[in-house]
Amino acid sequence: MIIGVDIGGTFTDLVLSDGQSLKIHKLLSTPGKPAQAMLDGLRQMGGDLTAFQRIGHGSTVATNAILERKGARCALITTAGFPDLLLIGRQNRPVLYDLHPHIAPPLIEHTFEVPERLDHTGTILTPLDLDALDQALDAIAALGVEAVAVSLLYSYVNPIHEQQIRARIIARGQMTEDQIALSSDVLPEFREYERTSTAALEAYVRPVMSRYLSELERALPPNTLSVMKSDGGVISARTASKQAILTALSGPAAGVIGAFHLASLAGYTDIITLDMGGTSTDVALCPGIPIRRADSEIDGLPLRTRVIDIETVGAGGGSIARLDSGGVLHVGPESAGADPGPIVYGRGGREVTVSDANAVLGRLVSRYFLGGSMPLDIEAAQQALAHLAKAMNLSVNDAAAGIIRLANTNIDRAIRRVSIARGYDPRRFSLFAFGGAGGLHACRVAEGLGIPRVIIPRHPGVLCALGLLVADVTIDYSKSVLGQSTMNTMVVFDHLLRQAHHDLEAEGFTADKMVFSPQIDVRYVGQAYELTVPYHINYVNLFHEAHAERYGYALRDREVEAVTARVQAIGLVDKPTFPHEPVTDATVQTVGGTKEVTLYDRAQLHPGARFVGAAVVVQPDSTTFVPVGWAAEVDTYYNLILEKIF
Repeated sequence: MIIGVDIGGTFTDLVLSDGQSLKIHKLLSTPGKPAQAMLDGLRQMGGDLTAFQRIGHGSTVATNAILERKGARCALITTAGFPDLLLIGRQNRPVLYDLHPHIAPPLIEHTFEVPERLDHTGTILTPLDLDALDQALDAIAALGVEAVAVSLLYSYVNPIHEQQIRARIIARGQMTEDQIALSSDVLPEFREYERTSTAALEAYVRPVMSRYLSELERALPPNTLSVMKSDGGVISARTASKQAILTALSGPAAGVIGAFHLASLAGYTDIITLDMGGTSTDVALCPGIPIRRADSEIDGLPLRTRVIDIETVGAGGGSIARLDSGGVLHVGPESAGADPGPIVYGRGGREVTVSDANAVLGRLVSRYFLGGSMPLDIEAAQQALAHLAKAMNLSVNDAAAGIIRLANTNIDRAIRRVSIARGYDPRRFSLFAFGGAGGLHACRVAEGLGIPRVIIPRHPGVLCALGLLVADVTIDYSKSVLGQSTMNTMVVFDHLLRQAHHDLEAEGFTADKMVFSPQIDVRYVGQAYELTVPYHINYVNLFHEAHAERYGYALRDREVEAVTARVQAIGLVDKPTFPHEPVTDATVQTVGGTKEVTLYDRAQLHPGARFVGAAVVVQPDSTTFVPVGWAAEVDTYYNLILEKIF
């Protein structure tokens, strides 16, 4: 019995595998106490919680703590002369010609300096001043902070002074080790601002994440809970409590992992994922493998941890449609969320949303929504849309169609950013659509981009939860090697690999279930940024090729330098089997509809079933709209394959 649980802004999704079949369940999220919906769903699915051997969990707790500025009260200790590291940053302008740019304020207000200094080789120039440190710690104690971040200059080369500060704090009985985030542990890489920012983020979210996971673990069987990371892997709840920042951008990662796994089974390895939920839409490019990158940002704050390259836009089923003062229609990014939600949900919502527009156009069917357990108030949605349509001087249906087109345009832009802007032609890819609303918009989005094929998985509304069942345990390691010799770089890799092997053993994996992927960041001498390539004897040639692919040219006569050594350790988990049957001439039964649109029940569509649009396919966790000019076929894995026919 293994189960994946994904807590979204509107719904909490669960997928249970008992070794032979999959069972799915959706319930409304409880934003004020996210663990409540998860525990309720687990009890509804399994009854006795002790029956579960593994529980995969996708959480937005760390993300929300940062976005809402509700993390822990923290202090920062840094090298004397560098108290303004977080405040000054890189002085980048988010919008080049904005006369009044908005720069995200630092998460930590209280910074303390201690005299100490290393040089770039890690040699001690000025020993750590313990008397000055004690004075700083006294001031920190008076503030009553929950956590401390420590980031000293050149500590990524030699962490001795950071370790001495931690030992001093613990010896004074001021804090436990888990309350202290050392930059040399969190991110042993050069670039002092990004390293300090990442350490500050870790200190800021660790207490919040630790409390949340502790609450869950008390209610669950021991050692069963694992948590999704931003790079699409999972880690144990114990590790996540100590490395909380690794989960900060994990929300949509599980969906990409699940989508790529199912697409690969069906023979499609070049896909663009489209995950449209209640609050936002996430898109990612997978050219044979999900793309990961080593840097990102959250709410304007740099975060140097590996993440799946995902583009997010505020275009979900709950995105609010409104007119501005000039009468121009806008859709999102504001969302009605889970409470009160769209008007059509009948929970007190008062603002027109994308879901209301789909309902008015006949694309949401009340008796099938959530398996019929949640009646839709379509009349209320029509009345609200009528007021908006009147202000727009349009019919109700035209106003609803306009809302849908605008939402699709927002999604179109996001897909262009992950494909065309990175040198990929979206027409070479299939669009893999999921989420509660993905199937409603996928075909029209694909038309706008020239994408010839749309794939809707068997359980699109809970794919993020399903992705948690197929995600492997991954642990990432890095160490700056800038300026070091080839021999020293090899020594660093040897150390990282030994540490990776030890940590996977501690997670319960045997050698045959371990995979190690060494990589190295490389750049031309004089460049400010680098590219990551596999590490082996020909890594320089691989860098030239990667540079040519990314930028259109390579300087093969230019000297290159290694910057950062990386190792990804993967612990292979046992994955559920997915039912599949041979394709036959399956009969197709309709379950209703109108003269314009035919209605099909997804549960009655078996491999080989074929039909053409316009059609609506209903199922408990999602709805799919097939426009005129598109044909649908069910493949051997029960995926709905939609292709443009004219």
